[in-house]
Amino acid sequence: MSNDGDAPRIRIRRASTSTGAGGDAALLAELGARTFYETFVESCRPEDMRAYLDAAFGTAQQQAELADARSTFLIAEARDVDETAVAVGYAKLFASDETPDCVAGSRPVELARLYVARERLGSGAGARLMRELLVAARRAGHETMWLGVWEHNERAIAFYRKWGFEVVGEHVFQVGDDPQNDLLMARKLETV
Repeated sequence: MSNDGDAPRIRIRRASTSTGAGGDAALLAELGARTFYETFVESCRPEDMRAYLDAAFGTAQQQAELADARSTFLIAEARDVDETAVAVGYAKLFASDETPDCVAGSRPVELARLYVARERLGSGAGARLMRELLVAARRAGHETMWLGVWEHNERAIAFYRKWGFEVVGEHVFQVGDDPQNDLLMARKLETV
């Protein structure tokens, strides 16, 4: 994947689907749980957070998601001082057969996750991930991308608006026993 001038030390790669030590399931389980926790710890009760993390980010769950042919995972890596690659963010596209009625357009794909580690916000990793997601979705023949974002996550909403997403509806996103309201946003993919 590319490495352009806006974030020269960020590299985007596809996640490895192999099982065992060569695969990325454990990395995605750790990174996914950590970034979700960092993003929402102040807005969730501890028991709801734990229930969601346990259900969504176990290594077995990530291995199953990686093995699903409808999923595409990208990992953002930065080089640390000794030039070791460190995962600082990730994203997941999901080509589901079920799309909310409010999402118009043919061949839609869901941007199911896009998270960057708190200490790397503003580094360009999120923009690099988004650019690669848009290209990957279009290459796969999708014409619309949609996502759900918590209605109070103003930083993420502003980020998605910058990339051409518009609010088209809403739905409930369950975090443990806490039903939260997500905005549904979508954009056409004819221009990437």
